[in-house]
Amino acid sequence: MHYIFEELFFPPVSEADEDGILAVGGDLSPARLELAYKNGIFPWFNEGEPILWWAPDPRMVLFFDELIVSKSMRKILKSNQFKVTFNQNFAAVISNCQKIKRDGQNGTWISNKMIDAYCQLNVQGLAKSVEVWQDDVLVGGLYGIDLGVVFCGESMFSKVSNASKVAFIALVEHLKKKNYKLLDCQVYNPHLESLGCREIEREEFMSILENKKAF
Repeated sequence: MHYIFEELFFPPVSEADEDGILAVGGDLSPARLELAYKNGIFPWFNEGEPILWWAPDPRMVLFFDELIVSKSMRKILKSNQFKVTFNQNFAAVISNCQKIKRDGQNGTWISNKMIDAYCQLNVQGLAKSVEVWQDDVLVGGLYGIDLGVVFCGESMFSKVSNASKVAFIALVEHLKKKNYKLLDCQVYNPHLESLGCREIEREEFMSILENKKAF
């Protein structure tokens, strides 16, 4: 494991340990976060812990043509009970992602410092959000880092059933139309798998991120 200080630097992702931890330390400055994501690295740590930088192998991703939309979900999408917007209220989305209670989790890894850092990235155009509204009330959404070829999903929330799925599907359709190659979901979880996400080798992910893989 590498220790990072003030220097704006990350070691190659191939040097991450078996759990996917590449480095510890540094800061959450916009410049460091941008460097991290462009090199397949992301921060993930709990409040009160040092900053941990991750580059897991394998990597959970979604290839857009593999998106799974159930029949019941298709009916919900056609019903127009939700309205979707893009990047209209980033601060509200990330704040809700911080506050929402999740099964099997105590607290959240989204600290106030993380919120401040990603809101700065949003002002710079690197971090973006998807909002889901019901009767003009924000009921779901997600946010992530937009790298042009790859969108790195960070977190999502839902206050009513299926709202986060609506955000996820809307994002996929949006990215596909703009010829993005991949939605990065970082690490495995069964909910993402149910939507069509799967794990690929880190080397393949890096090839796509660096725009070296032909499609």
